[in-house]
Amino acid sequence: MIKELVLATRNRHKGEELAALLGDIGIRIRTLADFPDAPEVEEDGVTCEANAIKKATVIAQATGLPAVADDTGLEVEALGGRPGVYAARYAGDHATYEDNCRKLLQELSGVPREKRAARFITVAAIAVPGEPVQVTRGVLDGYITESASGSRGFGYDPVFFVPELEATLADITTDQKNRISHRAKAFLQAKAILTACQSASIVGA
Repeated sequence: MIKELVLATRNRHKGEELAALLGDIGIRIRTLADFPDAPEVEEDGVTCEANAIKKATVIAQATGLPAVADDTGLEVEALGGRPGVYAARYAGDHATYEDNCRKLLQELSGVPREKRAARFITVAAIAVPGEPVQVTRGVLDGYITESASGSRGFGYDPVFFVPELEATLADITTDQKNRISHRAKAFLQAKAILTACQSASIVGA
């Protein structure tokens, strides 16, 4: 039975979001702050799936506990799918959220709304020591705005507009975001897998 789960991220904003998404499954959620000696995992995969699997696997091996990791890409139609898997470091290895948004808006300067379609893709990986890694995916379609809007969220949230909400991800509340986002969709499936693991353990006990 899974009693503890490590979130394989050092990103505080992401950790808080993931903890909220997984917080009611009856498993103690831990972060890498609890494991200061855990290795840094280089995200050198060419796909989000490769990065998520690598992070979850390395942290599960290092801590001896089940670990969950995710990686998110942003695909913009007018940019041929860029920044893709490199979204977090689009403006450079040490870029801030603002740096990345600024570069994206600059590259789309003059591009009309109908050609600014974009989608977020999140891949989540669950690694349980001694078990095959399980992977889930979530997608959110929208488009890139011409300027930032909203003060909530993180990353590209201020420039990612969701048509059905008529708002950017940074305009809406955390609860709203956790119902519709790409990450929420991926982790809803991950949550179901973890819940099934719990049930199977109880039945087999």
